[in-house]
Amino acid sequence: MTNTSIPGVARRIHIPIHLRWGDVDAFNHVNNTSMLKLLEEARVRAFWRPGAHETAPETAVVDASSEVGAMTLIARQEIEYLAPVPYQRPPLDVQMWFGALGGSSLEVCYEVFSGEGHLAAPVLYARATVVIVMVSVETGRPVRLTNEQRSVWSQYVGEPIVYAHRR
Repeated sequence: MTNTSIPGVARRIHIPIHLRWGDVDAFNHVNNTSMLKLLEEARVRAFWRPGAHETAPETAVVDASSEVGAMTLIARQEIEYLAPVPYQRPPLDVQMWFGALGGSSLEVCYEVFSGEGHLAAPVLYARATVVIVMVSVETGRPVRLTNEQRSVWSQYVGEPIVYAHRR
């Protein structure tokens, strides 16, 4: 897990995600439902606080325990596939940043690249956006992002993804 910064571009969170053989379908590429699971895994690793003896990036400021009173819900997801993802041993490089931070919501942007060890130049396989809403466990109503979340995540805010069908 690394963080990068390029002048004029939002800092990105890099989460390496290994493929499982079961992620590949009969057409020998990662199935679309598997891609959603891979993005979810990257998101959890990036944003949920680690347990004892675990490490996580500095962006991990969401508590996984419902005892804290808030949980995350997915409001919307969109994926644009740019190339089929073949099975590969090196982990994918899932890069994330925020397209927007709202009062109780956040727009997480992703780009999924072939990982280190890929023989050719990195391949951009997919781009995705997920809108997450923080809600009260007790009432199910939206709750505001905390000052800690806003402080940590604001340094990763950049341009949202503009999909080809919207150009």
